[in-house]
Amino acid sequence: MKIYRDFSSQEEIDAEYNIGASLPGWESYLDRYIADSEQARKNLECALDIQYGPTLDEQCDIFPAASANSPVLVFIHGGYWRALSSKEFSFIADALVTSGVTVVVSNYSLCPKVSIAEISRQNRALIVWLASNIQQYNGDPDRVFVSGHSAGGQLTAMVCSSDWSGEYGLPHDMVKGGIPISGVFDLRPLRYSYLQPVLRLSHELIREQSPYLNIPQSGPPMLISVGEKESNEFHRQTENYAQAWLANGMSSQSQVEADDDHFSILFNLVDTSSLLFTGIMEMINGAN
Repeated sequence: MKIYRDFSSQEEIDAEYNIGASLPGWESYLDRYIADSEQARKNLECALDIQYGPTLDEQCDIFPAASANSPVLVFIHGGYWRALSSKEFSFIADALVTSGVTVVVSNYSLCPKVSIAEISRQNRALIVWLASNIQQYNGDPDRVFVSGHSAGGQLTAMVCSSDWSGEYGLPHDMVKGGIPISGVFDLRPLRYSYLQPVLRLSHELIREQSPYLNIPQSGPPMLISVGEKESNEFHRQTENYAQAWLANGMSSQSQVEADDDHFSILFNLVDTSSLLFTGIMEMINGAN
């Protein structure tokens, strides 16, 4: 009996989605994230723990570019919606700020304290807050781009699917581009995974919070990235989501980062010669 696609057991699904179990020594990546982030906060001008919403977890860290009215990149961290915070990801701002981009690293509440739906709401609230406040940090509210890694990839996609004019009274193109990295766009397999006791995914929640099942009629250009060494499911999810975006007549490009796994892929954000960094800057500059 199949429980999802060709999978017959939780063990088979976990083999695709339990990233830590498939990458021995993955903790060394987190150690480097933390060390590099501490250094970035020392090197860069930054405004930390800025409240963007009513709950205590709705904070962000802002790394202003040197010039006023600079493009803005929001980064939404991963951790399978149940771990980590903005502070482990300050390092991603380093090369972007140097390249003239104001970077905003989002913090949000975690499961099981809240649901994934609430996490999506919080990250949309951050975009709303930026519309009125990012100019204080040298950011241009008319040039906001959103990126995120892993769970942050799903959240990036949900943000990019938002009805900004109908629900928030903002320009319909409030977000000018999306860059999901190693995202999970279809939550259905996770209901049968080791994550279910923490995520508590109902059929309704899966239907509402799976970007692949909620492709909008219009949305910003998407650059969807995955590491070459990631599991077959992460590759499938990336390609399926990119194709679904294209099928609705929107701009979408998927790309594979050579030699990268689920954790090393983020170091491309500080490598100005990488395919990912180059793609992000081309998207930002092309929207000018």
